[in-house]
Amino acid sequence: MSDSGFSPQDISGMLAGFWYPALRSNRILGRRLATAMLLEIPLVLGRDAQGRAFALRDLCPHRGMPLSCGTFDGAAVECCYHGWQFDAHTGQCRAIPSLTADSKLRPDRIFAGSFPCEEADGYVWVFIPDEEPLPGRAPENIPAAPRLPVFSGRYRLAHLSAEMPVSVDHGIIGLMDPAHGPFVHQSWWWRSRRSIHEKSKNFEPIANGFRMSAHAPSSNSAPYKLLKMIYGEGPTTTIDFVLPNQRFEQIRCGRGWISTRATVTPVRRDLCRLDFCAAWNILTWFPLVSTVINVLGPRFIRQDTETMTRQAAGLKYNPHLMLIDDADRPAKWYFQLKAAHLESRRSGAPMLHPLAGPVTLRWRS
Repeated sequence: MSDSGFSPQDISGMLAGFWYPALRSNRILGRRLATAMLLEIPLVLGRDAQGRAFALRDLCPHRGMPLSCGTFDGAAVECCYHGWQFDAHTGQCRAIPSLTADSKLRPDRIFAGSFPCEEADGYVWVFIPDEEPLPGRAPENIPAAPRLPVFSGRYRLAHLSAEMPVSVDHGIIGLMDPAHGPFVHQSWWWRSRRSIHEKSKNFEPIANGFRMSAHAPSSNSAPYKLLKMIYGEGPTTTIDFVLPNQRFEQIRCGRGWISTRATVTPVRRDLCRLDFCAAWNILTWFPLVSTVINVLGPRFIRQDTETMTRQAAGLKYNPHLMLIDDADRPAKWYFQLKAAHLESRRSGAPMLHPLAGPVTLRWRS
């Protein structure tokens, strides 16, 4: 059964009030400044003399010069245009060299925007508040930045990233789409068009998202067959989607596990970035999983980004779009979750979850 179409105007929503990965931690070393953009907000990031990460709006409030063009001494960022200096963590102006001794202007009342910063899983995360707080005052009641779940003390970690020239909504519903695999990701090591068969998966509501309940992974995927050969038992996988942009997958096989998180971060209205992070304890002494992730993974992601680039060419004409049952039901839940979240923020009432309880979906892929 087909669902009613949805307007391209719906495909632009960037949700504030959440943490987003701005860049990899290894991008900011010493007194080097780096730039990023989240939700069309330009950021300059760095580390203070104690190694703590910071994020400021990359605009001097004087004339709009990017602060990233300036210098950093370990405590304050100096604008290259007129030498104004701003505290790295609060954004408070510390000095205006052109002021005379009798000037009545108070530099300490001037702020470049600052944003809460945390590091986790090899990323610098930045919190983008719903509303800009008062100058010099941090947003209140901020949760901790997201963490990738791990299930033992020793494990390996890997990262992949790619930009996609579409809105964050198109990036996310592409990420959760279960039906494109045999067409976009055809390969000897994954699956082919000939392997398409009917599937049935159980879903359940979770806080701010939904879960594909623990199940046996696709029998037409070579990596899962290999895990069964190694451990003598079939693996199970659980997949969660959590607002605003996170897809978690946990594969368990005896004492072995693989935990992944993919985030689709809005950069601009027409550009988003996929960040993929994986941790595992399976055969850490043998480069099996790392080869799959670091060698085959980029090819897998490249197939997705090439598809998104082609899709972007069609989206320029604002086509009427549609979602169908059951394969597109997770995409519909995503839009419903966003709407429920925004209504809860507006009204102050608890969020009304679009899933009343467990549901089974069926599709072919």
